[in-house]
Amino acid sequence: MTLTESKKAFITLGKFLSQFSDEGAAHNDTIPHNDVFFNDFKSLIDVSQSHNRWFTPDNVRFAIQSWAKALTATNLDRWLTNYTMNYTSPKTVGLVLAGNIPLVGFHDFLSVLITGNKVLVKTSSNDKHLLPFLAQYLIVIQPKLQNYITFTENKLENFDAVIATGSNNTARYFEYYFEDKPAIIRKNRNSVAILTGNETKADLEALGEDIFRYFGLGCRNVSKLFVPTDYNFKTFFEAVYKYGDIIHYDKYANNYDYNKAVFLMSEFKILDNEFLTLKEDESYTSPIASLFYEYYDDIEQLKTKLDTEAHQLQCIVSNKVTVNSIPFGQTQQPELWDYADNVDTIAFLTRLK
Repeated sequence: MTLTESKKAFITLGKFLSQFSDEGAAHNDTIPHNDVFFNDFKSLIDVSQSHNRWFTPDNVRFAIQSWAKALTATNLDRWLTNYTMNYTSPKTVGLVLAGNIPLVGFHDFLSVLITGNKVLVKTSSNDKHLLPFLAQYLIVIQPKLQNYITFTENKLENFDAVIATGSNNTARYFEYYFEDKPAIIRKNRNSVAILTGNETKADLEALGEDIFRYFGLGCRNVSKLFVPTDYNFKTFFEAVYKYGDIIHYDKYANNYDYNKAVFLMSEFKILDNEFLTLKEDESYTSPIASLFYEYYDDIEQLKTKLDTEAHQLQCIVSNKVTVNSIPFGQTQQPELWDYADNVDTIAFLTRLK
């Protein structure tokens, strides 16, 4: 395998994925092997919710479109231009993937293959259909990949390095089990938004996308707000009202009802708009259908706090309050070079010996 061959395969995959948009599937006769894969992938999207009740067709298509936009020649070239690849001695890299949102492990899968290494994948039981399907498409596009891609349902064996994603509890197990291998071990992370009170309605509507996309299950979903003392939440609630239909989804509604009941029985003071509860809390990890908030008096002190606790954070959303802020509405559309936990996956993979 060469870098040129790998990039060509993933660019073709991006074109294949571009057919499955929010408006539905639009068959493009110029896409290679569409006669074999198009209808089957369309059907897989339609039945994904039967495999994982959180994987609605809308959210699956959103994830697919995000990757379709990312997998272009321009993006791949920009991403990889500063790295030196070694295609002469490929290593086998084990991946232990999460399953909280559709195709959440695709970036690691792509990174291993694009660096000329072999991938040994243990998928999550919550997301074990989409990635193997796309792997089969890649193999048809580039048959050499047949020897570079392996999926397993058993424990990982015969690998040179590992990238594993899980909770803080499973991370401790991973650190012990993989202690003799080069590894990236990912733990729980959360995303926050900093509000100043000067945000427009459009800003806050876009923030709703960061909160509600994937039902808030991703580490890039905003789970907490930092707001100035005496902040009036009325404008915020009015702006996110457009997302109110989320309460009609039964699993979300069940979580909303349960967590609201727990808060009320515990006599916590909450704000509520009938599909989202807000609770003042210093923690970053809020339950589904709820959002924590914390007041601040001094923005510089807040920035110092967030710098100190950066190991707990994935994204900070704001109108450029911090130098590393992500604009409202953009957390679920990361670029290829936006690494999870700020750990450069490509640098890790290219250093393997």
